[in-house]
Amino acid sequence: MDGGATAKRTAATDDQNGKKAKMDGEAHAMSLIFSVVSNVGALENALDIFKQHNVDLTHIESRPSKVSDKEYDFFITTKAKPDAIDKVVKDLQPLVARAPTVLDNDPDTTNPTWFPRKIRELDVFATRVLDAGRDLKSDHPGFTDAEYRKRRAFFADIAINYKHGEPIPRVEYTADEIATWGQVFNKLTALYPTHACAEFNRVFPLLVENCGYRADNVPQLEDISQFLKDSTGFRLRPVAGLLSSRDFLAGLAFRVFHSTQYLRHKSKPLYTPEPDICHEILGHVPLFADKGFAEFSQEIGLASLGASDEDVTKLATVYWFTVEFGLCRQNGELKAYGAGLLSSFGELEYCLSDKPKVHPFEPEVTGVTEYPVTVYQPQYFVAESFASAKEKVRKFAASLKKPFTVRYNPYTESIEVLDNTSRVRDLAVSINNDMQVLCQALAHRS
Repeated sequence: MDGGATAKRTAATDDQNGKKAKMDGEAHAMSLIFSVVSNVGALENALDIFKQHNVDLTHIESRPSKVSDKEYDFFITTKAKPDAIDKVVKDLQPLVARAPTVLDNDPDTTNPTWFPRKIRELDVFATRVLDAGRDLKSDHPGFTDAEYRKRRAFFADIAINYKHGEPIPRVEYTADEIATWGQVFNKLTALYPTHACAEFNRVFPLLVENCGYRADNVPQLEDISQFLKDSTGFRLRPVAGLLSSRDFLAGLAFRVFHSTQYLRHKSKPLYTPEPDICHEILGHVPLFADKGFAEFSQEIGLASLGASDEDVTKLATVYWFTVEFGLCRQNGELKAYGAGLLSSFGELEYCLSDKPKVHPFEPEVTGVTEYPVTVYQPQYFVAESFASAKEKVRKFAASLKKPFTVRYNPYTESIEVLDNTSRVRDLAVSINNDMQVLCQALAHRS
């Protein structure tokens, strides 16, 4: 937690007319995280503050603090006005161990074009998990396993408490988890040389060398994130479960991939009903270390910012048929680059057989194609290269009905909205400077 600030709240962005999209007095979902010393009546005194300011609680969790064994962390969700929360935070100060953290869970209730402008605003998504996390469905393989459910709660806590800029907590995986990982790892790595694309097979040995990819070791997200940042500027951040398409794609715009940290249940090592760490770091991670694929992935994320719900659905479908289940053509042969294929032993073999249909990748067609989620895909879309796919997505994004264009500024790790002459002029100056550097480099080579 950040002890130097009384609260962290993601402010609503201005709309295209420059008017504030959300009024300060509007009630919306907010969460508070604070710690209290484990004394009799400590929690009661803290909760009484909420009552005094007429703030209703919709959810409350507690867990032993990682900072001190004499403290407990509390995670509380409310529906309240920001000024009421400000008063609660102020009155909580004398009662808590450190300054409370406030997360605005619902910053876009009145503005459908809201999107994060700064990378730290991705912290807002931590509590907006749609599925899985600690709450497993009754048909989940681990639903009746008390130890597994406890373990999933442990991983959910890590993700919910994580803040941008912190190192991702390291996990000591159990013998069962390592054994499950090992079965998946051995099955898949036997197929990669013949079934995966060249870019994937170029990067994978580097992950073995630098990040501890082995059958007897589950790699740590922090090590992988540092490797990706050095390679392409991508990074990982832990997530408790499935995010909405809008929230997930927004992360890609900042070159951030939300990754789960838990393992699938040991009873079904070759099956998972939701993305787990096997899917994330075997299927997704290697290609995020490839420059072309990283740019392609970010292009989809940037296109989603400020897009309508209908267009986000189209972009999510494009993502499904590319980043998740994409094929590409290399040296006259089809190869897999989608993470859903590269993390599934059965579908990796199936996708390159003569059973499914294959079509050229065209975002306008791909984005409106229906797909199943519980069986192998009956059809796939083939990209000639990541570069050509990126240009097609960029043209597709230009056709979306948005009143502005955005760009990612890697120096400030922020999104710039090019909605007025001044900002466009600044971009032109930046491009001109880059062109001068390019001309100097070409001159030195001549």
